[in-house]
Amino acid sequence: MAVKDRDRFSTATRLKLLGEQTAARVYRSQTKRQARRSRLTGRAALLALVLCSLVVALAYPIRQYVSQRAEVADLQQQREEARARVEQLRDLKARWQDDAYAEQQIRDRLHYVMPGETGYIVIDPDAAKQSRAGQGAADRPWYANVWDGVDKADRSDE
Repeated sequence: MAVKDRDRFSTATRLKLLGEQTAARVYRSQTKRQARRSRLTGRAALLALVLCSLVVALAYPIRQYVSQRAEVADLQQQREEARARVEQLRDLKARWQDDAYAEQQIRDRLHYVMPGETGYIVIDPDAAKQSRAGQGAADRPWYANVWDGVDKADRSDE
């Protein structure tokens, strides 16, 4: 037993034991470090930086593209509306080329009558009074003001 105890206190034995303990500590610290190691590596950080740069660089052109597409859609809609309006005007022009349509419009709008016919215009007296009272002198045509003056002059004589 004395040899064993002497071996236990020898320098070589102590160094060997210290080396084993140090190796065990290093092994434990490396396994802990690997377990705690962050997933964000240098490559991942560089990739994130490149992606953010691309997003920032492409944001303005994409916004311009979207706004121009909306403007193109609006212009196409206006073009279609203008085309429909042109078609309506062509139809109206073709109708006015017909003598029967022109005669009908003249009779309706200008109150013309054919020779031998008697034209009548029925006016509601209440509606005429309301329209005269509702309008100011400046809003009405000049001949309405003249006629009202004649009516007032006739009433003052009575």
